[in-house]
Amino acid sequence: MKASLVASAVVKRGDYDYMVHPITDGIPRVEPQILKEVTDAMAEAGNFDCDVIMTIEALGIPLAAALSLKTGKPFNVVRKRMYGLPGEVNLSQVTGYSKSALFIDGINAGERVTIVDDVVSTGGTLWALVEALKKMQVKIVDIVVVIEKTDKKAEIERKIGQQIKTLVKIEIVNGKVVVV
Repeated sequence: MKASLVASAVVKRGDYDYMVHPITDGIPRVEPQILKEVTDAMAEAGNFDCDVIMTIEALGIPLAAALSLKTGKPFNVVRKRMYGLPGEVNLSQVTGYSKSALFIDGINAGERVTIVDDVVSTGGTLWALVEALKKMQVKIVDIVVVIEKTDKKAEIERKIGQQIKTLVKIEIVNGKVVVV
């Protein structure tokens, strides 16, 4: 995993350095061995004593699916489009390079979720999701993220009131990925 991160391409999105990697982007392609390595490590690091594994569309989906198979827990996807189902919750996501709406369906008050995702950078998406789940009276058992691309993790954790477990921390220095 670490070797593949160092070999990743970095592209600019405005002022934001965006790393392109199979786990974070699905390109060039997600090889089964790296998905297994990552989800085995996530399963070991995280607490999956929950009712539902929750992820955000789109690159969290393969992680949540593999973790669902490993743990026997169902998974739920926070979607980027509205379905208009009863009880649907709309939240606003702001990242380092975009703004969009997200929609939660199929999660009920009192349920216990473990959130999984591919990368935490600005914390904008995670903050919006955690706030929405709190308002819904959903208990967050754990948050497990593959890649930490921030020097503000402690600040993000304080803001959301929850620890974030990450597998690897990276920085982008002079257009290159560096594993810290």
